[in-house]
Amino acid sequence: MTAQATEKLYYEGLKVGMCSEPLELYFLFSGESPKFDSHCSGLWRGYVGTWKIKDGRLYLIELQGWLEDGNNVTLATLFPDFPDRVFAHWYSGTIRIPQGKILNYVHMGYESTYEKDILLKIEKGVVTDTTVRYNGTSNEPDAAESYGISTMARSK
Repeated sequence: MTAQATEKLYYEGLKVGMCSEPLELYFLFSGESPKFDSHCSGLWRGYVGTWKIKDGRLYLIELQGWLEDGNNVTLATLFPDFPDRVFAHWYSGTIRIPQGKILNYVHMGYESTYEKDILLKIEKGVVTDTTVRYNGTSNEPDAAESYGISTMARSK
């Protein structure tokens, strides 16, 4: 598996990449998953979600992707009653936010290691704990910084 494009997260006034996919649990619990078009090896899930932590709660605020039939997918497509934001009540787990320079690149999923990780423990959509894990210091002056925030562009 190729290294994957991260989900986006607004956290403490910054837009960062997160190495977690909370929407996958929604699809698992609901028993239905749209047939997304994964037109890029760096985006196997076929979509990018944009998330926000507001008042200690996790919200999905934007969704970009395409279905196998070529139709565009937005937040309103999946959540027609909540086209602006959806409280992620279904999600319990840890959101990993890599920070700093890369220490070890792994060409698979989210396995690359960066200087530190911010770890947000989420229980039913509510942040219950925040910790920082320090993984080391890069001695490479030109090392890449964190995961980049990707944009969704589709070519036919």
